This record gives sequence, structure tokens and C-alpha cells, in this order.
Amino acid sequence: MTARPALRVLSLGAGVQSSALLLLAIERRIPRFDVAIFADTRWEPTEVYTHLDRLEKLSADAGIPVRRVSNGDLRKDALDPEHRFVSMPLFVLGKDGSRGLLRRQCTQEYKITCLKAEVRRLLGYPHPNRVPQDVYAEQAIGISVDEFHRAKDATVRYLRNVFPLLDLGWTRADCRTYLTSLGLGNTPRSACVGCPFHRDSEWIRLRDHDPVGWAEAVAFDEAIRHGHPRAPGIGATYYLHRSRQPLAEVVLKPGPNDDQIEGCSPWSCRSGSAVQEGRPR
Repeated sequence: MTARPALRVLSLGAGVQSSALLLLAIERRIPRFDVAIFADTRWEPTEVYTHLDRLEKLSADAGIPVRRVSNGDLRKDALDPEHRFVSMPLFVLGKDGSRGLLRRQCTQEYKITCLKAEVRRLLGYPHPNRVPQDVYAEQAIGISVDEFHRAKDATVRYLRNVFPLLDLGWTRADCRTYLTSLGLGNTPRSACVGCPFHRDSEWIRLRDHDPVGWAEAVAFDEAIRHGHPRAPGIGATYYLHRSRQPLAEVVLKPGPNDDQIEGCSPWSCRSGSAVQEGRPR
């Protein structure tokens, strides 16, 4: 590889950690980025899009473009009987009472795939063109020290992951304090409206502060009860809430540590283990 990256990219989720990285670069407290890329599932809460608009203005003034890329509308695709099955980590209740969790591929399909495609395009080698071995992009990811175990190397040659918050020794709370000092203390968590990994505090926040998003989540939860037409449930029922009850009927009770929930980075989905990017191409 060359001594220097051909491109410096920020993977921008528009949550607390990645927003802090963008502002740090704007203030020149860390090396600046050539571009920030936001992978849009088209199902983020309203407050995330409002915050993203704000970041775009600040970033444009500093000469760092924010590019929004998308691989489709996750919510609509998941409900469209003509669309191929979208694998979300829905909670499953078998007719025999057994419990399970569907495999999660939505992060890969709706975030990581289009992030990688945009990096390849910006490098000048869109798929299926082969990226030369000595050409790569440095990709900054907003993982803080309280979730350092999620930091992983990229598995494709043309990406090299870096974690500036780890270098700074910053926690998520440090990022929040920094954003507050800049008047951005209301930076939201970034996660899809209907993410099954929401904890109760997040469902409560959605219900109480985003009635449109809450109505969408409830309607989606009802619509997926018996699975996708292309993936019949064979008697099983599916739910967004981990209790395996209809979302509209769940008695939501936030846990003692719910206020410490991290955001949903494309590269470290909150299912517990980091997303694997697949085999290099």
C-alpha cells in the first residue's frame, strides 16, 4: 500500500460519536476528512434527518461534503411482496412456544454495501473494476473507548479503518459533552425507527416525541406479524419488541442502564457483535 490514503472518509451515522468526529475535523482538532458518507435506510427518526441537515450546513462551510447514499427504503422493501425478502432481526415466537431471532442482514444490505460502493466510486474504481492494491481509503469510524471491543479492521483491501475517538481516549459521554459545548447537546441517537434492538427507553422516546415514527413502527410491527410473503412463517409470529408482544400493547419500562445505549454505527450494530463485511471483492 501507499504511505498515504488516496481518500480520507468519515462513516457518518449522524449519531453522537460520528457527529463529534465531524465537528472535531471541522475545528481542525483531528485531521480533516475529504468526505463524510451517510448511508440512508430512509427510515431514520425525524430528529436524525433534522440533525443531519444541520451537520451538512456546518460541514459545507468547512469544505467537507456530506454525501447521502442509499440502497433503498428498508421499511417499504420489507413490506413489499414483490421485493426480495429483507432479513431484519425480528423476534420470533414459534407456535410451540419456542423463541428465536431472525438473522440480521439489513445493516449489511442497507448501510455497508452502499458505503463500500461509494468509497469505490470516489476512489475511481466502481464495481466491478478492481481497486489497485496500492490504492485505499482511510475510513474513520465513531467508536469510543466504552465500546472499543467493536473496533475491527476492514476486510477489503481498499479500506483501512481508523478510530480517532480511541486515540483521543474519549467515551460517549465525552462526545456528548463536546457536542453540548458547541450547542449540539440534542444530537440524537442514530438507529432505524423500527429497529428491533431498541431498548424500552428508545421506544418510549419515539412514542412520546415522534408520533409519526411511533405510528409507523406500530403499523410495521402489525404488518410483519406472520412474516414476509416470500419467507412464510409456517405458523410462527414475528415482533419488533423483544417481549414478543405487539408493540402497541407492550408496557414499556426503561432499564437502569438504558440511558447509556450507544448509537447504531453501520460497522458495529448493537446486536452484540461487530458486523462482518463479507469476503473481499
